[in-house]
Amino acid sequence: MKYLFLLLMVLAFSTATAQSFVLRTFPSSTETVVPLHKTSFTNEGQCPERRQGGNPRMVNGYQVFNGSMDGNRQVDPQIAVGGGYVLEGSNNGLLIYDKQGNFVQGVSQKCFNNGIDPKMYFDIHNKVFVFDLWWYYDKEKTKPVNISVSATSNPSGAWNIYPISRTEEVDGGGIGYSRKWIGYSYPGGEENTFILRTADAIAGRPATIYHFKGSLGHPVFMQDDVDDLYFFDLDSVQWTIRKVTEGENGMPYSELVVRHRHGLTCIDYPPQSPQKGTEQKISSGDRNPKNLVFQNGSIWFSHAVKCDGRSAVQWHRISARTGNILQTGLLKSATSNYIQTTIAVNKQNDVLVGFQEVNYQSFVSPRFAFRLSKDKKGTLRPIISAGEGTGAADGVAWGDYSGSIIDGDNLLDLWTIQSIANDKGKGETVIVKVPFGK
Repeated sequence: MKYLFLLLMVLAFSTATAQSFVLRTFPSSTETVVPLHKTSFTNEGQCPERRQGGNPRMVNGYQVFNGSMDGNRQVDPQIAVGGGYVLEGSNNGLLIYDKQGNFVQGVSQKCFNNGIDPKMYFDIHNKVFVFDLWWYYDKEKTKPVNISVSATSNPSGAWNIYPISRTEEVDGGGIGYSRKWIGYSYPGGEENTFILRTADAIAGRPATIYHFKGSLGHPVFMQDDVDDLYFFDLDSVQWTIRKVTEGENGMPYSELVVRHRHGLTCIDYPPQSPQKGTEQKISSGDRNPKNLVFQNGSIWFSHAVKCDGRSAVQWHRISARTGNILQTGLLKSATSNYIQTTIAVNKQNDVLVGFQEVNYQSFVSPRFAFRLSKDKKGTLRPIISAGEGTGAADGVAWGDYSGSIIDGDNLLDLWTIQSIANDKGKGETVIVKVPFGK
């Protein structure tokens, strides 16, 4: 009996060791990318200037101003806030405002090696702006993902642009960061995730790009002061959390943190949503989160889901260590549809959920709701309107993203950018600041 017990112990140890080995994944390939350098955020050469947005005003007690105004139905708006500035990106280019909502500068995406489907953030650890633009239409068909990093916290100054070739990519992906890493995941091909060191990108040095086979998941905004970069994947049954860390030899590797059955009842992809004055329905988004936040040891995200036959917005806080749900909430309506959502969280665990609303009696309109950390778990305060749409879109697509982000200067205020349908049914944008006290 004693020897049987020892044998079982040895087998258990061997199995655990094998699983540990299998669950640790090293890059499948590396390459060195030399950056393109842009000396300032201006219209140089063939780079068209953009002058749009601004018009700061108060709407329902909150500071609101216009972002890009020349979008089609797929404007894909995003924002990043820091260094005293608000940087906005869309499929047509980039815009800089001050925090009071006044226009500062604007350029076409052609200034940054072309591209669409922007994602962006202000790195609160290194105090720089980062965004990507994916370019499908290049003649060489390398489909580069242009990772652009500002040299300082002033977005109107110098930038370093890393054109990373993604020949088999089929759509824009998701971006995330930690104190040490920039991470990007995308659909298409065998290698679906890459990372690079932020320090190299800030300095404008040739950067080593580490490619991983398959997708590690959606990279997370790591607001906690850590080097490891986390990735998150969601399906109908479970979510999976992985992280990329650096080995003693300087080579990064990914490892599984946890797989956890979520037990959510509203988890299916949301149906298309109706709009006023037409039978044309529009896309509500999908159940995969468009951004995730790592704050105070938790991963936070929101997503659009099917609930009682309509599109609803669901949000969660989960333990980054165990995958357990710490709190969850649901915004749904018996008469309306909530679509295209993102989340922002500050250092106090106050939360902003941005989204849009549309139904048979209204056009696509910007909305947000928030909660203080002291509020009852799983609850948001009443929904707030940031404007009302004025026209019906003429097709299913309604962009891929809204954007919500922390203020990178005070780590307290939260911001959101949302699409709003103009009288021609095209996508314009509004930017909202939601202040939080100390």
